[in-house]
Amino acid sequence: MYDEEDLDAIRTERERWETETLDPVLGRHGERKEDFATVSNLEVDRLYTPADVADIDYESDLGYPGEEPYTRGVYPTMYRGRTWTMRQFAGFGTAEETNERFHYLIDEGQTGLSVAFDMPSLMGKDSDDPLSEGEVGKEGVAVDTLRDMEVLFAGIDIGEVSTSFTINPSAAVIYAMYVALADQQGVPREEVRGTLQNDMLKEFIAQKEWVVPPEPSLGVVTDTIEFAVQQTPRFKPVSISGYHIREAGSTAVQELAFTLADGFAYVEDCLERGLDVDAFAPQLSFFFNSHNSIFEEVAKYRAGRRIYARIMDEWYGAEDPRSKQMKFHTQTAGQSLTAQQPLNNVVRVTIQALAGVFGGTQSLHTNSFDEALALPSEEAVRVALRTQQIIAEESGAADTVDPLGGSFAVEALTDETERRTMEYLEEIREMGEGSVRDGVLWGISEGYFHREIQDASYEYQERVEQGEEVVVGVNSYTLEEDTSPDVLHVDEQAAAEHQTERLRKVKAERDDGTVEAHLDSIRKAIRGDENVMPPIVDAVKAYATMGEIMAVFEAEHGSYRETVGLAR
Repeated sequence: MYDEEDLDAIRTERERWETETLDPVLGRHGERKEDFATVSNLEVDRLYTPADVADIDYESDLGYPGEEPYTRGVYPTMYRGRTWTMRQFAGFGTAEETNERFHYLIDEGQTGLSVAFDMPSLMGKDSDDPLSEGEVGKEGVAVDTLRDMEVLFAGIDIGEVSTSFTINPSAAVIYAMYVALADQQGVPREEVRGTLQNDMLKEFIAQKEWVVPPEPSLGVVTDTIEFAVQQTPRFKPVSISGYHIREAGSTAVQELAFTLADGFAYVEDCLERGLDVDAFAPQLSFFFNSHNSIFEEVAKYRAGRRIYARIMDEWYGAEDPRSKQMKFHTQTAGQSLTAQQPLNNVVRVTIQALAGVFGGTQSLHTNSFDEALALPSEEAVRVALRTQQIIAEESGAADTVDPLGGSFAVEALTDETERRTMEYLEEIREMGEGSVRDGVLWGISEGYFHREIQDASYEYQERVEQGEEVVVGVNSYTLEEDTSPDVLHVDEQAAAEHQTERLRKVKAERDDGTVEAHLDSIRKAIRGDENVMPPIVDAVKAYATMGEIMAVFEAEHGSYRETVGLAR
């Protein structure tokens, strides 16, 4: 800590430096550009000194790793104990093809699986649905029934691997299938590890995939949390996701603020259900983007941990330390990948991955350099995974806990990020008349989040088009010749035919009467305001399809169509 006399001396010395050393240089050469800012257009000062962090109290604002407020990390040893979980998003074509990719990644040293689903699966449609035509297996793997899940994890002991599922409207069905698969493999439910994205509030804010309206969607998320607390205590039933908010064009502060707001909305809904905060909060997880402005990203993660710890304590009365630890997965920014000179993406991904590591992430996905062109090839996936391994084993970035902590610049940015994020959170809480949950639902219905993100996205794109934001290979340092690499080609027609044939065979072999009885049990649970997870697990075990189960929800709750406009 510096006393006021010290700070006055530093300010005086800075003024002297500016006059005697800086101004003559500026007079002769100037600087590269007039304004310096992060990707989010947050102004970056020329120089930071102790005077910029004079208000920081080390014990209450920073503390020590593994202790409140967790600014410096949620574990005492961080990566000195073990490295982050290395996950590579994988899924395309059929379950057989994706299973082959899973085995390849495990053989190459990946430590966690992450499943990408095709659009019909994401939207709760079966592969033989007319609306699925042309989309089966196209951007992820098709999963219609438990049979597909059996093939997807063939030869993989799910008691030994942690699996992440990136799916939302139909997440409860996929979760039920994974629980059913564990039962099949003889893996005790309490040993099942992984994460379900299952963040429906984020869908209405940014990604725009839904089946039923916001409030019943929120209810299903709370059902999965309640079920997970009782049945799969090592499984994260929701990954509260800022990633897609950022991909939609938000700033770093908006990403953090809106994600935390969604998280607190789930907390409040669970409390309203009657759940104890310390029973469910340790199973909540988060998912953030990592963009190019490395110090802004590190500040975002550090500020997020500090805000989360304090609010879980002060607003929701959490007592268990695990309830106050914001644990999160990070994925490098898909939005930043360019089709032009795609090998440049290797550098971008490395910078973004370093930001995640410096910021204390618990798991990390590094994008492949060819993803702006096609599904990632084996070579590109291997380079992406090796990027993480080189950071972990060769860079030294994992050898020190919170290595950027104490940097005047990083601490000042952390404070600024916290201040701006809290302004958003208080505004959202006020919109809900004291309830973050109600504020989020109101913000969705009235287009509040849409407008905030739209404005930020427009401003960023305007800076790119005017050349204020340099994108190497796109608006600067361009080439005329084609630099595209060979990309992975999937026979989509063959995948669709294979998938629909398997679905036809499953339907022919199952007991339709049993399936209908289980679907009716789901219907009764919805009408009786009961937890829907137990009857969904029973239904998938009888090989009810994704589409059949989700059709029950749509019939009971109705569909949803966004009606808000974006213009102010």
